[in-house]
Amino acid sequence: MRSALCALGAAVALVLLPAGHARAEGPEPDRDFTIEDSRVTESSGIAASRAHPGIYWTHNDQDAPLIYGIDSRTGKTVATLTLRGVGTPRDMEAIAVGPDGDLYVGDIGDNLDGTWDHVWIYRFPEPKVLKDQKVAARQYVVKYADGARNAEALMVHPKTGRVYIASKNEEGGGLYAGPEKLSSSGTNVFRRIGEVPWVTDGAFSPDGDRLMLRGYFSAREYVWKNGRPDGESTSVGAPFQGQAESVTYTTDGSAFMFGSEGQGSRVVRVDRQETAPRPSDNPADTPGAPTSPQSPAAGGEGGSATVGFLVLAGAFVLVFGVKRLLRRG
Repeated sequence: MRSALCALGAAVALVLLPAGHARAEGPEPDRDFTIEDSRVTESSGIAASRAHPGIYWTHNDQDAPLIYGIDSRTGKTVATLTLRGVGTPRDMEAIAVGPDGDLYVGDIGDNLDGTWDHVWIYRFPEPKVLKDQKVAARQYVVKYADGARNAEALMVHPKTGRVYIASKNEEGGGLYAGPEKLSSSGTNVFRRIGEVPWVTDGAFSPDGDRLMLRGYFSAREYVWKNGRPDGESTSVGAPFQGQAESVTYTTDGSAFMFGSEGQGSRVVRVDRQETAPRPSDNPADTPGAPTSPQSPAAGGEGGSATVGFLVLAGAFVLVFGVKRLLRRG
């Protein structure tokens, strides 16, 4: 099913990728690059390194505890990290860097929407030296206050360190806030604080004032204020990709880096436009009563994006229709 989806998406991407998004590969960091490592076949999350400029951390959507450091100047792997001190991952879907320089990996996937009564987050310091090595990681047990669900997006606020998860659902998902600090000795309950569209990844801006959420069809940026999205979101001109799975900000916050699954997958830089309103005061990261972020608005990515959306939407309807028939069978 996943291969069929990738093929449909890739076909549309080749025809409809807007020329304005393309940037030549070269010696400069934080530009378009292709992941050359043949081991990386399902890059499901991406995070910009804080300690090593131009390096991006990624991982496969699989059960191996491996994290890859990719040099955006060359597309080559410069470090392979093997996590120790954790169990066998089930479905790693996301990665983020916290304000303490630690890397957080979300083993939060659940393709059957409720199979697992708990999921995991792994956390370890970003290595000071780029080389193949084993790293000791802490493992956190995570449950949702309103029951098990599938998720692919994990975000760590760059000021407070609070962890957030966005669930994934055909009819839309939820945004969940973790406890103020994660506990490795007990269960960490994540509570729903808002509604979000279908999300495959997300990231906070380096200053913590914005939240980016991407899905298969679009990408939206929200102002982050008082521990939640504030007001209407802004559409971002995300590139069309075979299976749109990952996003992060560059470390200076000036651009987004969009990734996808597949061997030899491409990571595409999109410069950020100053269109989203900025919060007028310093945000306090303390979730309160639930609110609902706005769904994607019409327009903002018109032209080929509209055509691409319709084509991809038709493809997804076909794919998920077949999947449901197979489940009923």
